[in-house]
Amino acid sequence: MAWSADRARCIFSNSLNESTLHVSPGVPPGNGAGLDDGRAGIRLLLNAARRTGLPLRSTLDDLITTLFPSDCRVCGDSLLRSTILPICDSCRVAVPAQTMAMCHCCGEALDMESARFAGQFPAEGLLCYVCRVLPPMFERAVAYAVYQDEIREMIHLLKYERMGGVAKLLGGFLAESILTLQAEAARELIVVAVPLFPAKQRQRGYNQAQLLADVAIAKLRRLAPDWRLQRLSGVLLRRRDTRSQFELNPRSRRKNLEGAFAVDAANFPIGCEVLLIDDIYTSGATARECARVLRRDGAHKVWVATLARAQYVRVAMWDSDSMHAAQGFG
Repeated sequence: MAWSADRARCIFSNSLNESTLHVSPGVPPGNGAGLDDGRAGIRLLLNAARRTGLPLRSTLDDLITTLFPSDCRVCGDSLLRSTILPICDSCRVAVPAQTMAMCHCCGEALDMESARFAGQFPAEGLLCYVCRVLPPMFERAVAYAVYQDEIREMIHLLKYERMGGVAKLLGGFLAESILTLQAEAARELIVVAVPLFPAKQRQRGYNQAQLLADVAIAKLRRLAPDWRLQRLSGVLLRRRDTRSQFELNPRSRRKNLEGAFAVDAANFPIGCEVLLIDDIYTSGATARECARVLRRDGAHKVWVATLARAQYVRVAMWDSDSMHAAQGFG
């Protein structure tokens, strides 16, 4: 079986040492006598498991984590069971859903003053300053978690370490987020993933938004079988490569995306409702621009769902400076 450099990096622990596998100094693990000893050890442990009635899965976990120790790529702790995805059980369950008071339109965390009076207003009236002044062309944007800690590291593995398998875990979180739109959105939705520029997608090997969307749709078919979600490829196109949004301020992000997206009208059903999927909602520039071109070319409504959202701590009401800055929000 051929092993890529990436897979080898996932399997072997940073803490791997010569004493772990009982091999002579300078002999790579798995070579020579070490490999023979490992095979003999596997046979002994499996035979012992059969005689004593121990669960085979538990025995195999002990075997693999002993002979081939590896670390969680999120927290760095040793993995306690064998897994293709190098993320420990603690990190998998350590991603909390957002619970703070948020803008009903874009999902931004509201300042303390707005949150204090949140219960006195209907949900549809609880909006951030930006959505009141510059309403986006999407109906609502939802995200499962705040872009921080474990989920930030997992998204990094998915986007920059070519670990496409992480989407199977993260797509489940995305499905939970999409489910919050069920009461408002249409019974039939066209699902569109925010596209990458073709050259960037070839370099990465996949579009992470598409992977997340496919996993989420599969889960939602079990959670909400009467809700029809159909992902269409090639509907939304990225016409030009753009600079990374993380490098830019809000105003520059909006300028950076002008003319970047287009709709293939031949494949786009006019009058449909669209569910736009992306991995992260940062300033909203991408979601706003994609929603604009989708609405311009025939979408009746656009809903936005992302895995995570960058939130900023709000400790006071908007002052004049922040209001002025918000007008450049993209």
